Amino acid sequence: MNRYLTEFIGTFFLVLTIGFAVLSGSSIAPLAIGCALMVMVYCGGHVSGAHYNPAVTLAIALRGKCSWIDVVPYWVAQLLGATAAALVVHLTLGKLLEVKPSPEHLVGKGLLIALAVEALYTFALALVVLNVATSKKTAGNSYYGLAIGFTVFAGAIAVGGISGGAFNPAVGIGPWAVASSVKKVWDFSFEWIYLAGPFAGAVVAAIVFRLQNPEDFSA
Repeated sequence: MNRYLTEFIGTFFLVLTIGFAVLSGSSIAPLAIGCALMVMVYCGGHVSGAHYNPAVTLAIALRGKCSWIDVVPYWVAQLLGATAAALVVHLTLGKLLEVKPSPEHLVGKGLLIALAVEALYTFALALVVLNVATSKKTAGNSYYGLAIGFTVFAGAIAVGGISGGAFNPAVGIGPWAVASSVKKVWDFSFEWIYLAGPFAGAVVAAIVFRLQNPEDFSA
């Protein structure tokens, strides 16, 4: 239970920071988001592995460093944390956090571009996590939180204006659930990209990690 609580707390503060930073109009929102993830990774890494992201959990399970029994409970804790954070943001600011592509990327080819960048940067995030937090060669390092946080920071700056920069199904779905409940409109026309893109990126990252680090899988 302590692992699931940790996943809830870490995802909660990640999404809470996203909500407050983005809705306040801060010019350094990506930095705040990356830093929030970094400190939560250092806070909870020794307890749960500090995934805070269903796609990362999938990649680590495929890597063999997370029991498949824990995958669904981790996902539930992460989604609940993201949803609770989006609700707190709404109750505090009176505004809705809505993670979505830019207007020109909401339909057709633009939506496919948004899907692609979500997959690419989730691939980058998951591959970084696997290499700095699960590889035998980097065991015991002190920089894993920085590497993970700054990957999200870089991704948010690079493609946040295209896809919304979620790289995390919980970040995409939790705020959507709150916004949909408040508006009483359940539109899934683009939210699927925050499932398909990140999960696809995570699967490819697990495959590439195995190719990069065959000695981690040797008998």
